[in-house]
Amino acid sequence: MTAAATNRDQLRVLFATSECAPLVKTGGLADVSAALPAALGALGHDIRILLPGYREVLAQLPHSREIARVAALADVPGARLLLEQTAAGVALIVLDCPELYDRSGGPYQTGAGVDWPDNAMRFGLLSRVAALLGSSVSPLDWQPQVLHCNDWQTGLAPAYLRHAAGARAATLLTVHNLAFQGIFEPRLVAALGLPAESFGADGVEFYGKLSFLKAGLQFADAISTVSPGYAREIQDAALGFGLHGLLSWRKDKLYGILNGIDTSLWNPATDPLIECRYSADTLASKAGNKRALQRRLGLASGPELPLFAVVSRLTEQKGLDWLLEITPQLLALPAQLALLGSGDPQLERGFLALSRSHPQQLSATIGFDEPLAHLIEAGADAFLMPSRFEPCGMNQMYSQRYGTPPVVRSTGGLADTVIDCNPATLADGSASGFVFHDPSARALLAAIERAAGAWRDAAKWRALQRNAMARDFSWAASARRYAGIYAQLAAQR
Repeated sequence: MTAAATNRDQLRVLFATSECAPLVKTGGLADVSAALPAALGALGHDIRILLPGYREVLAQLPHSREIARVAALADVPGARLLLEQTAAGVALIVLDCPELYDRSGGPYQTGAGVDWPDNAMRFGLLSRVAALLGSSVSPLDWQPQVLHCNDWQTGLAPAYLRHAAGARAATLLTVHNLAFQGIFEPRLVAALGLPAESFGADGVEFYGKLSFLKAGLQFADAISTVSPGYAREIQDAALGFGLHGLLSWRKDKLYGILNGIDTSLWNPATDPLIECRYSADTLASKAGNKRALQRRLGLASGPELPLFAVVSRLTEQKGLDWLLEITPQLLALPAQLALLGSGDPQLERGFLALSRSHPQQLSATIGFDEPLAHLIEAGADAFLMPSRFEPCGMNQMYSQRYGTPPVVRSTGGLADTVIDCNPATLADGSASGFVFHDPSARALLAAIERAAGAWRDAAKWRALQRNAMARDFSWAASARRYAGIYAQLAAQR
């Protein structure tokens, strides 16, 4: 489908997710949950999002109205279903259960960073309601042809449907990060209302525990990941997190579809959160953002040094322990570093200590600040993403759109979206960043040194920026891929 779907081609899809920006966000899943349904709606499909009614979500939706009630099942409490719509106009079904969701803290953890002890019930309810709405006994008049689940938080939905009687929707499970699997004690199988026979090697059991994600991978009609590279990588032991055998066995139903980005929100020509707006034809204006960023962060002002940047969770997965190790060499190039993020306390302390000893060259902001994130993308010269593994990644796409070439490790979605800068790729106009392969601090430093060298060649750097800004990372192509899979699943169902 290359244009809006006709009524005959229109598909009904329920998109079940634990996050949706800007209502609730901890990572890229929230961005996908906002942008992909909107892109599918633009193609003419009937998409509805199912989202837990966390306290922060309901506070932003004061005019939602009740459309149905769901009875309790086993130890899973009942809930109300409220109807609203997203900022993009997509129908939003909010799962209101104060017992499970009306609390301070994050969607998965307390304010102290500890997992909620009842997460199995909280996301068991989300999975169970998703399955209910995809079944013939749904309390709604509207029934989806396809239930699109996302990560472990909705992974039990295909299992509930597999054990349900009557007609049901086809199911697709998207894996955004295989490392998070929703593993709980086996006694919860009965508490969640699953039949005893579901707890087995060909069911929801995973090394003696209940795994929400394993359940989805086992029972979903199809599986997708957020990049082609990640779909290949998770079939091997190194990045399969114990599930590589199952994923390899299901490879004929495993699709790698690259995430897109919201190109209206992330657009340097219109971004209201940056100091100076610019395009590929007015790149000289980008320098104003560098000056503004240096002022805001207290870095030495001026264009003399390359300014590298990071906006990330501070974890080993993101390779930021490698960056911490080589930061003294980075600063000695000489160069500057602006970092925004939070996570591992040891990494936080390490970057803060270096910022105190090198205040003119290094700024470390612990936490998250959306306007600062935009200014960093616009004001930095290059962006660092040295991940050990990266299912998709979005900042490397934001960075290319902002003419801020990324330095990335060749893994997952990073390998799929960044073309290494070398004489051949510069000559053919495809170069868009700097790619390194070896998982080490030394390889990261070598890539940073290459980037710093290229930055000092003004003509080469401008060509690299323009190449990167010309790339299309919108959701349109990915949405059509998903719609094609939905159509296949609906036809088979």
